[in-house]
Amino acid sequence: MDNATKSFFQRDPIRRILLALLFFASLFSILATSLKPEKFDLVVGQSAPVDINSPKDIEDKFNTELLREKAVVNVEPIYKLNPGVRVEVNKDIEKFFNLVYKLQNAEEKIEKLTEEETEEVTEEIPVKLSEKEKIERLNQENDLNIGMENSKTAIKSSVEDLKYLESYINEIVAQNMNLGINIEDLQKQKNSIKEYITNLNEFSEELKDLAIAVINATIRPNKFLDEEATNGKIDIARENVDKVIIRKGDSIIREGEIVTYDRLEILRDLGLLREDNKIDFILYIGIASIVLVIEFIIIAYMMVFNKTLLEKPKILLMIYLIFMSVVIISKAIEGISIYLIPIGAAAMLMSILVDSRLAVLINLCLTVVISLITGNNISFMAMALIGGTVGAFSVINSQQRSNIFVSGIAISVINMGTIAGIGFINSSEVSQTLTFGLYGLLNGLFSSILAVGSLPLWESAFDVVTPLKLLELSNPNQPLLKKLLIEAPGTYQHSIIVGNLSESAADAIGGNSLLVRAGAFYHDIGKTKRPYFFKENQLTTDNPHDKLKPALSASIITDHVRDGIELAKKHKLPVEIRNFITEHHGDTLVAYFYHKAKTGENGDQVDEKNFKYDGPKPQSKETAIVMMADSIEAAVRSLSSPSQDDIQALIEKIIDGKLRSGQLDECNITFKELNTIKKTFLKVILSIFHERIEYPDMDIKKEDGGKPHGAVN
Repeated sequence: MDNATKSFFQRDPIRRILLALLFFASLFSILATSLKPEKFDLVVGQSAPVDINSPKDIEDKFNTELLREKAVVNVEPIYKLNPGVRVEVNKDIEKFFNLVYKLQNAEEKIEKLTEEETEEVTEEIPVKLSEKEKIERLNQENDLNIGMENSKTAIKSSVEDLKYLESYINEIVAQNMNLGINIEDLQKQKNSIKEYITNLNEFSEELKDLAIAVINATIRPNKFLDEEATNGKIDIARENVDKVIIRKGDSIIREGEIVTYDRLEILRDLGLLREDNKIDFILYIGIASIVLVIEFIIIAYMMVFNKTLLEKPKILLMIYLIFMSVVIISKAIEGISIYLIPIGAAAMLMSILVDSRLAVLINLCLTVVISLITGNNISFMAMALIGGTVGAFSVINSQQRSNIFVSGIAISVINMGTIAGIGFINSSEVSQTLTFGLYGLLNGLFSSILAVGSLPLWESAFDVVTPLKLLELSNPNQPLLKKLLIEAPGTYQHSIIVGNLSESAADAIGGNSLLVRAGAFYHDIGKTKRPYFFKENQLTTDNPHDKLKPALSASIITDHVRDGIELAKKHKLPVEIRNFITEHHGDTLVAYFYHKAKTGENGDQVDEKNFKYDGPKPQSKETAIVMMADSIEAAVRSLSSPSQDDIQALIEKIIDGKLRSGQLDECNITFKELNTIKKTFLKVILSIFHERIEYPDMDIKKEDGGKPHGAVN
């Protein structure tokens, strides 16, 4: 890979984009692998080799269609009446009886008509027809085909009887047709009318037969199926049928059952058949959506609440690795019990290494992901959310690694209570619930062991300084501090006092007091290379600088920063601690040797740069506090019998000098905080350099136990 390519991939924005893509690809792959169902070779009529359950909710189309067809069968058809049919029936009845009346009254009418009118009538109905001819004529000319007997009855009956019969027929027809007669019920209606007329006592049997014949010949269906309305009603009935849904986890077919066509179609729709090579795009779109939402939420949190995280690709990589590690572990453990999955370990690690609020968010995202993998178990989700949140907050400000085990016990208790509570609410299986609760108890212990065991790995691999790490670095048994104590005891005592001053000041202004204290302990470790060239380590009045040129002395003094960085890197001190070594002098001038050089030979040729530290200036409040404490402690120690006013004036002078020389320009410290720091420094220094009682000379070996008079325990 050439330099240009390396430079491209070393840019922070490119690293962030690549890390985001890596997170998406990794999580998508794991979820796709986990959620993609097993496929089977099955055909209709084959015996199922195993129980096959549905991997997701799906409609049972076959049984849904059966229910819809049943609903359609129960739909009553909608009919509409055609009023024109009744009008036509009435006309047919009227036409028949008019023909009868004409045949019966032809002779009477002819006698009353004019000659011209008589010719017209005789053309229609010949006059002086015999009764037989009238009957034959009626039987031939009527359109009802009522038969010879009924025609005979009609001709022989009186006009009054016929009029009454006609009106009665019209009334019967009206009653029946107003209700509507459909094709299927026509014969039934005719039979009903026939029975009704037969039971009448008002007419002779011949007239009853005539009425039945006329009605049977004229009455017809007037109620017809309204296809549009009926189809609309059918559609509504089909829509009102609830779909038959096979829920996720429900059995599709049991082991040994014969595969039917409808079961095979369900398996095909679910993509569970090997013969079907189609890609389940819906599944993959769903997975991609979930992953994108999770990634968006995490990035949005960082942009709003902790933007500095986005500027640290190494920390982002660590978050990614912790997240994916827990997901992978969950895949391995779910076969034993999902309640053993150590989501709490991720929450504790994130809270210790990064931020407790981010830890809660990561815990939420992990719960969603692992719940998808393990089947969306409500008890597990509640356990993971509550237990992980407890883990995230219980390790805040932990100062010993053993505290993580206490947090693990808290998670165990919470897990067990959550599982038992939900289990007893939703199930009567007491023994099973208690077993799951036991797994939840072990989960907390497992999470704490995993967190404690992996914490040093994350700290060292990603240069993360945790409160626990800072406390360990502050331990006097650390190799570098022991080296400082043995080889430069004066510097060691100086560093301890600077640490106390700095810690108090950081506490007062809300800074990181643990970081300040540890940084102060190591800020002068470079002096162990040439300890006797520094005043605090000179046990005699001999000063080696008296034999050296000022420029060389200044070089030795300033080199303790470079020497300190070399030692820090050799002992793998975190960058945050190394910053105190490089920044605690800023780019200040080694004033004593500079002025000595200026007043010596060739003083006008002295270059001030050769007498300055390389810097940089303090970049944080914490390193600025150590810079001020370092100068103040050394200056106060040089005073003989200082009063409170002397010390206060000295503190004011040194801090104001740092401010005027621009040493505090690059850190975000305020004037208000500087005033607080001054007061804190004065208070601590007065407690350290307080006036002591001078004891008179006396024989310390007394009979009362060897203690001088006036001594205290």
